[in-house]
Amino acid sequence: MDLIVRNARLPGAPDRTVDIGINAGRIAVIEAGLAAEGEELDVDGRLVSPGFVETHIHLDKSCILDRCQSVRGDLPEAIGEVAKAKAGFTPEDVYARARRTLEKCLMQGTTHMRTQLEVDPGIGLRGLEGVRPLIEEYRWAIDIEICVFPQEGLLNNPGTDELMVAALNNGARVVGAAPYTDSDPHGQIDRVFALAREFDADIDMHLDFGPSADNLDLDYVCTLADRYRWGGRTAIGHVTKLAGASPARFEAAARRMRDAGVALTVLPSTDLFLMGRDCDCHQPRGVTHTHKLLHHGVNCSLSTNNVLNPFTPFGDCSLPRMANLNANICHIGAAADIRECFNMITERSARLINAPDYGLAPGKAADFVVLDCARTEEAVAELAPVLFAYKRGRRTLTRPAAMLHRPQPN
Repeated sequence: MDLIVRNARLPGAPDRTVDIGINAGRIAVIEAGLAAEGEELDVDGRLVSPGFVETHIHLDKSCILDRCQSVRGDLPEAIGEVAKAKAGFTPEDVYARARRTLEKCLMQGTTHMRTQLEVDPGIGLRGLEGVRPLIEEYRWAIDIEICVFPQEGLLNNPGTDELMVAALNNGARVVGAAPYTDSDPHGQIDRVFALAREFDADIDMHLDFGPSADNLDLDYVCTLADRYRWGGRTAIGHVTKLAGASPARFEAAARRMRDAGVALTVLPSTDLFLMGRDCDCHQPRGVTHTHKLLHHGVNCSLSTNNVLNPFTPFGDCSLPRMANLNANICHIGAAADIRECFNMITERSARLINAPDYGLAPGKAADFVVLDCARTEEAVAELAPVLFAYKRGRRTLTRPAAMLHRPQPN
């Protein structure tokens, strides 16, 4: 074997330890007391998990707080401030900021990523030109795919459609949307599904960003996912409106999404920061309860979204921190639901982006992290640090030994 990870606890079986044999960048065998030779890493009963999966992050507009203001702190201000800043973006500038954010993700154990990327006549393809080189340069540590979308509208913004097509012809693999900024939201959704069929691309939309569940575009998205048989390939992000839905409306939306195969990514930090700005007191949290959607059979993920910009002036790119924040916001205390918060940054996220080679099983790519804890609920509750990260069997991260301690299973 090239590597043997000894005495590992796996997410689904924390009460026993196993050894993981890795050869040629893939998991060859998982069993207790593996009789094999090779380089060894004894993790001493710690949790070994598939690497974290970032399903929704904006590399291209990260780290621009020095160029923008956030006074009102609401969505229109954030869109307007970033629109002004984008006019000064160059490919080199985008590359440098995206690289800085990407390396933060690597330091937190992220091994797969879908990054959202804006195109419009103001920015052109400069964002794509800045981010695209990172895919190859960092392939040793992370798999990255680009979702291209029109932040400032599509049908109301002449020239944007042509840029969407150009991006899909030049490295983007997923097509996105932001219908709430368009003069014809359903028209934008129609066009995105048409592009998805033309390019055989998955869909990942910013959707239903607002306080009220009176009108939900997700119903129309589900209708088109059914019509074009794009279930399992359609995801929507934010959907803060569901946080204000009545129980009956919430359950109806959950059933509709489940039946259509439409998944949801919630962005706890951004949704919490931007929502409730129109209330003087008792501001609504605006974060949709993903764990309740899971109970209805909807696949969900948790993700970072924005880092150090007017949409979210925070961020260290830790997905366990997003899982922890989500658990706090949504009053999650049941152990099973806390474990699902961890699943929503690992296996459920991988399923949402259709990662083909993900998981801890023989034959899969050896993409994994070692956390300084014994159970997934501890990783969420205690923000257990990532001690090691591996990509295709190659170590990409080592934490200082001073941070290590022996986990004590309950």
